Amino acid sequence: MTEKTKHYPDVSAKADFPQLERDILEYWRKDDTFAKSIANRDAGAKGSNEYVFYDGPPFANGLPHYGHLLTGYVKDIVPRYQTMRGHRVERRFGWDCHGLPAEMDTEKFLGISGRAAISKFGIGKFNETCRERVLMYTNEWKQTVTRQARWVSFDNDYKTMDLNYMESIIWAFKELYKKGLMYEGVRIQPYSWAAETPVSNFETRMDNCYREREDPSVTVMFTLNPVEGETMPVKALAWTTTPWTLPSNLALCVNKEFDYDFYEEDGVQYVLASALVGRYKRELAKAVKVKTVKGAELVGRTYQPLFPYFEGTKNAFRIIQADYVSTEDGTGIVHIAPGFGEDDMIACQPYDIPVVCPVDGKGCFTKEVPDYEGMQVFETNEPIIKRLKAEGKLVRKEMYKHNYPHCWRTDTPLIYKAINSWFVKVTAFRDKMVANNQTINWIPEHIKNGAMGMWLEGARDWSISRNRFWGAPIPVWKSDDPKYPRVDVYGSIAELEKDFGVKVTDLHRPFIDTLVRPNPDDPTGKSMMRRVDDVLDCWFESGSMPFAQVHYPFENKDWFENHSPADFIVEYLAQTRGWFYTLMVMSTALFDRAPFKTCLCHGVVLDENQQKLSKRLRNYPDPTDVFNTLGSDALRWFLVSSPILRGGNLSIDREGKEIAKSSRKALIPLWNAFYFFTLYANAEGLKAKELYAPKDILDRYILAKTRDLVKTLTEELDACDIVSACAAVADFLEIMNNWYIRRSRARFWDVSQGTEAFDTLYTVLVTLSKALAPLLPLTCEYIYRALTGGESVHLTDYPDYNAFAADDKLVADMDFVRAVCSTAKAIREDHKLRNRLPLASMTVAGAKTGALNAYAELIEDEVNVKNLILAQNVEELADQTLYIITPLVGKRLGRFMKDILAASKTTEWRKNDDGTLSIAGQTLNPDEFELRLVLKDGKAGQALPDNTAVVVLDTEIRPELEREGIARDFVRAIQQKRKDSGFDVSDRIEVMYDSDDATVSAALKENKAYIAEQVLAVVFDEQKGLTGDTEEVGDAAVAFKIARA
Repeated sequence: MTEKTKHYPDVSAKADFPQLERDILEYWRKDDTFAKSIANRDAGAKGSNEYVFYDGPPFANGLPHYGHLLTGYVKDIVPRYQTMRGHRVERRFGWDCHGLPAEMDTEKFLGISGRAAISKFGIGKFNETCRERVLMYTNEWKQTVTRQARWVSFDNDYKTMDLNYMESIIWAFKELYKKGLMYEGVRIQPYSWAAETPVSNFETRMDNCYREREDPSVTVMFTLNPVEGETMPVKALAWTTTPWTLPSNLALCVNKEFDYDFYEEDGVQYVLASALVGRYKRELAKAVKVKTVKGAELVGRTYQPLFPYFEGTKNAFRIIQADYVSTEDGTGIVHIAPGFGEDDMIACQPYDIPVVCPVDGKGCFTKEVPDYEGMQVFETNEPIIKRLKAEGKLVRKEMYKHNYPHCWRTDTPLIYKAINSWFVKVTAFRDKMVANNQTINWIPEHIKNGAMGMWLEGARDWSISRNRFWGAPIPVWKSDDPKYPRVDVYGSIAELEKDFGVKVTDLHRPFIDTLVRPNPDDPTGKSMMRRVDDVLDCWFESGSMPFAQVHYPFENKDWFENHSPADFIVEYLAQTRGWFYTLMVMSTALFDRAPFKTCLCHGVVLDENQQKLSKRLRNYPDPTDVFNTLGSDALRWFLVSSPILRGGNLSIDREGKEIAKSSRKALIPLWNAFYFFTLYANAEGLKAKELYAPKDILDRYILAKTRDLVKTLTEELDACDIVSACAAVADFLEIMNNWYIRRSRARFWDVSQGTEAFDTLYTVLVTLSKALAPLLPLTCEYIYRALTGGESVHLTDYPDYNAFAADDKLVADMDFVRAVCSTAKAIREDHKLRNRLPLASMTVAGAKTGALNAYAELIEDEVNVKNLILAQNVEELADQTLYIITPLVGKRLGRFMKDILAASKTTEWRKNDDGTLSIAGQTLNPDEFELRLVLKDGKAGQALPDNTAVVVLDTEIRPELEREGIARDFVRAIQQKRKDSGFDVSDRIEVMYDSDDATVSAALKENKAYIAEQVLAVVFDEQKGLTGDTEEVGDAAVAFKIARA
């Protein structure tokens, strides 16, 4: 017998996905497939055919984690899909090189800490070390990104520390300055004393920067200066959770509308808000209330300083008023230290009370507070409290547990202090940002008016100064002599070279600080123009990425103006406070438009206990291990098919079991279908061709379902709804494998019936390899090349669903058939009736059961029943009951719920033609109720999931059917033995068997022809006393042996 030609690779039933992926990655590298995929697509006039994607830059001195992998997968899926849709999609990797992460890494590496130590070490040497170390993980990033099959250019990457990028940054600063949107001022800012730099307000809202901590809270007494008519001392009670700010107290604040009570005890009066007296019952137990006044009567009164450090300060030590004072906690009298609280500073401004801030860059008291000079402020809480107690000024001390903002890099508690800084005047164009936000397609949709919208509505001016070293310079030069003030702002290297007369090849410190020139406005020629020390917040740089990456406006001006806003960006949800926000600020301020059209916000990957992933705890599987055991496509599917892409969080177990489980929904079913096709096509030496108009009803059905799938995927991926796309794929693969292929097996085993089944499955698999390529790029590449011999699936166009004939009726009918069969099998399971046991009959009752007539033989075979009975009237088998969706109805019609629920248990309701329901004088919407079919007692049946029909099985086991079931069980045992023995699907075999059970023996003899046909047996005989494999068949054992014929 001549061996048949094999047109497809011999593939294993169980794929080695990691090795397959490594082979494909190597093929891509040699073939330069990524570059070809871009080159194959024309950009169009002025980039009209380009799909613009912005790659948010990760911090360059950290290793990629699951958050990066998730984002990276989405950054790969959308561009791959858009490329296959015919667009040119350039993809540049970006590196965020400046800022605290890089500086702190370098400090740790050098063994130094703090501004003084860095200055002593040398700013030049420090920054050069930052430059060297900032890209130390470049290779690790490239390896991980490449291994995850993400296509992005590292050769054409951008770095925020590059000269061209930085020049665009100083251009942006000057543009904002020219527009009046950049100013210098003193504001209260979150300040990291550990990193010796301010941080942005929005940075405190990112990455769960709040930590629970316990701090002392104190109530203290301030002695008011007497006024006319007062005969005894009056002391105001004030509460604070920051005792360390008390040495800087300059005012007390009340609400003019509140009532304040005076209590007297032992010749002293105590005053606090009437509404809060109850909280001080113990302290005021012996005191007597003497009067009540409005807060307005207290305004203007002066008092004795609690500490002597700022005695004599102009306009200080008096009671002022502010509407923010509340009675939610404390005493209704607020201690005011304007150097350490934004509300405090604002409240003091109408009274011309100055700002004092006796705390240095390390968070330590200065010599202005000599008793605590050099002490870190948090360490002074207890000494200050002890002093107040000793001086008789402490009323109460408690420990106060609260969530408090911490530095996102050092994890130390922040302080709030007055800082001189440069600010972007965000409040001047806040309304424009809110309007621009409305033009963006946010995924999930609630982000638009939720997290992002509310943040924009409350946006504050943005402090962009950082008194650090490694970053883009603030391009401002000032006169060093206040007698001759002058400010110069530079926006280009050319401007710098013109004024300073030197070649500028670097914008970093310390070189930029050496650019000094005489002050043109000083006739004496003595004062000099010197740059301000600070560098820019690195978020200013990342927010400028769209134009700075192409050196706008110095180069590529037309390109940027034709490629902005971007079509798509993606990062995790907290970037509504970070990158998404700074992109919006810069784009609105500079270009008066939104920076992007579509933005996908994903959630966070957590461990199985909902905790953050931790290298120290090792509470997650190492991504490299996942790549090496399960493969990148498995991890990709696990991440992108989950609700995490809709803003929820995703748990990942330490062993990665859920990743393996997820792969069984798509990756393995796809491979199983591919393996099945190649196995039988090779066995027949058959080379399949694409077929779009088959005759067989199952072939027509699966092609129509393929059309529906491709149409759905096109719509969902156009909308960047990857989760819905994945759900559609999983549903289709279930139908393809467990319905179409299983129901069509006989046509693959026997080509004498024709080859349309092969051609149909081939057509489906080739289409799937293209349609799923963005979602499973490595596996689909292998399958496509194996089936077609083509260069790459990623160089093809996305499939057009119009290539397939629509057949909505066939799809609806066959889906109905599948639902009936699925329900019947569930009934079998409930009654412990194995699938291979034939039953006498099955009844399906429902209004649309007439559509099943054409499929009666198929249903009987699938469910393994001898007779299908169809009926339209369900009343004999089931009752229709009304089920109210109480959460929805209660929310809308709460006061009528009692009557509605009572009526639902009767027949006093009516379903209307428009799908609504009339009940108890109310109308329920279609989503607020369900009409359910409930089987009558004694019936072995169930309703279909959509309650349009019921299925009832005759569960009586008849002897002749039991014998047929035994034969079917034995066929399964032999087929499994064939597979385990490595027999080819076309091998003929000899079967010998023996059983001591008379029923089993009779069943096998009675069904000899059927069994032999099913297992390709040329000999099927009983052999008494046989020893061999033993299988439970029916309720008895059968011994059997098989051999090739």
